[in-house]
Amino acid sequence: MWETIGIWLGGFLTLFIFSFLYKDNPFYKFAEHLYVGISAGYWAAMEWHNVFLPNLWKPLTEQVNLLYWGMPLTQQRNLLLFVPFAFGILLFSRFTKKFSWFSRWPMALIIGIYAGIAIIGYGSGDLILQIHANLLPLWTGNWFSSFNNILLVVGVIGGLIYFFFSKEHKGALGAGAKIGTWFLMISFGASFGYTVMSRMSLLIGRVYFLMVTWLHILG
Repeated sequence: MWETIGIWLGGFLTLFIFSFLYKDNPFYKFAEHLYVGISAGYWAAMEWHNVFLPNLWKPLTEQVNLLYWGMPLTQQRNLLLFVPFAFGILLFSRFTKKFSWFSRWPMALIIGIYAGIAIIGYGSGDLILQIHANLLPLWTGNWFSSFNNILLVVGVIGGLIYFFFSKEHKGALGAGAKIGTWFLMISFGASFGYTVMSRMSLLIGRVYFLMVTWLHILG
């Protein structure tokens, strides 16, 4: 029964979303707001159960038997968790006009920490790996793989020359920049095509749901 109700709700909501192809209407707005609301609620529940409870609340409230100076040893260490807990409470001061400036402290801390983590993560996960991936032998003993390596190296060098703005792009430097432009356009076109194909796969999935799972017209 509940599965049938879910299928019918999914079918109607899919049609509500598709109705935007005609024009903006209340059915589309209802489905859009419902999706955003459910997503926000699901995200809040996931953060509560997977982040707040295991990483903050349970370490602060768990009971242990090991005593150190009359106090549980792990509980002493967990007292430091009151610092992020206090900063988290300060975030909610944003909802008051008088004390909203308190929220700047945790926001500055969050942005600073995540910026540092992102720099290290992108440096080790993207930059170094991309540099290593482009250190390729120009001759591998196979004509096809050698041509592929040469093409990749030429495209990388051309792209770097295109973004070299300390000198005007004339002569050999301009020719290299033009080659880099062509490689960049091909790369952007491939990325756009991949995005279009992924969106088409989503569309095919919803049409399949409507025709097969909901209405049983096909299959």
